[in-house]
Amino acid sequence: QVQLVESGGGLVQAGGSLRLSCAASGRTFSRYAMGWFRQAPGKEREFAAAISWSGGITYYANSMKGRFTISRDNAKNTVNLQMNNLKPEDTAVYYCAAGPQPPLSAWGYTLSTMRYDYWGQGTQVTVSS
Repeated sequence: QVQLVESGGGLVQAGGSLRLSCAASGRTFSRYAMGWFRQAPGKEREFAAAISWSGGITYYANSMKGRFTISRDNAKNTVNLQMNNLKPEDTAVYYCAAGPQPPLSAWGYTLSTMRYDYWGQGTQVTVSS
């Protein structure tokens, strides 16, 4: 069982940065792949970024590449999402998720399609124009 709590959301102007954090409880955190998803008003939840259990493989949605960076610290049971050059269309509730990691290729595409069993409550990110 893994419990996830996100923090770090807020209001920022376009072009600004935010750093989201996800604190996980449970002794098996390091065995899970971790992902960040987001859901904008009136839209379906979408994948943003994910990282393998070791931290060695990351994968990003195309619209986040070059602007978002995911990282994890297994000693501290945390996963972070550094978001730079934010745009109004990044406005959404951001969710942290954990799931048992399947076999991965080197480029990590499976991180975006795998099953995530545990979810946080979400943190609001609002980007003003």
